[in-house]
Amino acid sequence: MAAVLLRRFSKLIPRNGLIKTYSGDSVRVVILPSSSCSYEDSVRITVSGLEPRQRVELRSLLQDDKGVVFRAAARYQADGSGELDLSRHASLGGSYTGVEPMGLFWSMEADVPHSKVVKRDASTPLFVHIEASSGGKTLAQATNERHFAVQGVRRVPVRDGRIRGTLFIPPGEGPFPAVVDLYTLGGILCEPRAALLASNGFVTLALALYGYQDMPRKVDKLELEYFEEALTFLQSLPEVKKTGVGIVSISKSGELALAMASFLPNVKATAWINGNIANVLFPLHYKDIVFPPLPVSAEGIIVKDSGILDIRDALLDCMEEENRASVIPIERASCNFLFIASEDDRNWNSVYYAEQASKILKAHGKTNYEVVTYPKAGHFLEIPYMPHYPSGIHAAVGQAVAFGGEPKAHAVAQVDTWKRLLEFFKKHL
Repeated sequence: MAAVLLRRFSKLIPRNGLIKTYSGDSVRVVILPSSSCSYEDSVRITVSGLEPRQRVELRSLLQDDKGVVFRAAARYQADGSGELDLSRHASLGGSYTGVEPMGLFWSMEADVPHSKVVKRDASTPLFVHIEASSGGKTLAQATNERHFAVQGVRRVPVRDGRIRGTLFIPPGEGPFPAVVDLYTLGGILCEPRAALLASNGFVTLALALYGYQDMPRKVDKLELEYFEEALTFLQSLPEVKKTGVGIVSISKSGELALAMASFLPNVKATAWINGNIANVLFPLHYKDIVFPPLPVSAEGIIVKDSGILDIRDALLDCMEEENRASVIPIERASCNFLFIASEDDRNWNSVYYAEQASKILKAHGKTNYEVVTYPKAGHFLEIPYMPHYPSGIHAAVGQAVAFGGEPKAHAVAQVDTWKRLLEFFKKHL
């Protein structure tokens, strides 16, 4: 089926890169306000020219940079005028139900289990193809070209000393506020969030941790000096304001962001998404200080009926006295913090860590923090409308683990998280 859909949708992408809208005799799929938009933007999908009360199925499909196909499908009934508007009409079944204007986007699932959307070069868009059909016959098709980098954003690969990553610079003269974007384990550099931040006026460095390009494939420790070099590099750029930088992190990079805020100068705002407040996996070194990794207990790992692991409680309690050496001393930091945590995070107990972070800061007389939690959201809170990633092969575990989250609630959390991130950085940078 995926191959058939790909052959159908390939007609929509001409060699000159312009978007075509294909329609049947009278039926049209229209994407408003434009078939080309920023990835953070919602769109309005309408179908016209249908028979009154006609039943139709809408399907969506995208193919990522690894060739993995993601798709969704929903059943609808046209109104008495033969019109369908996803902002007003409810899905009667399929990948989602109810009135969900962006349901065909966030509800997409991968053909390959445990896959997340991969976009290696965020200067190019992703294409989401929409098809309307009835009775097994294709009625009309359209394509939404979704950009991470708006026109004028510059993408610059970075190889400076030890530093590896990708720099995104907003259009215009600047200087601009700057953000370091930290992702998680493995050798994949994740660019979409950094490109979108640049599209909103922030010079953003998507910084690799290890395993990227000529960096070591495996490490037995991390050094905070590497991240210090990244901050120095970023602040040396003529396009960057010299008034301090922000950090955005997720998962494993959460404690790295906290350590940067606690020990390195000129960090003004740190956004922490489903991270930890203790060092995990490898020792973290800075000068003569070493943070040991938080111990793991196999007793906390649950094997689900599907064979997927639930590792939420695999780490020992970082607040127990014998484990406190792993905890990052965030009371040293003078920056503002935004802690975002999902209540159904199955990778680890992010809400607990966010709560403990707020207790530590409060105990030291700090008021420079905010904690936001999301019921039924999972671990990987990505940019708006990115398909949910409920399970994946964990880089540290080597097996499929659950990341949690209910798709609709997770989608709502992603939109709200993005709004809060932009407001946080605009306020403090």
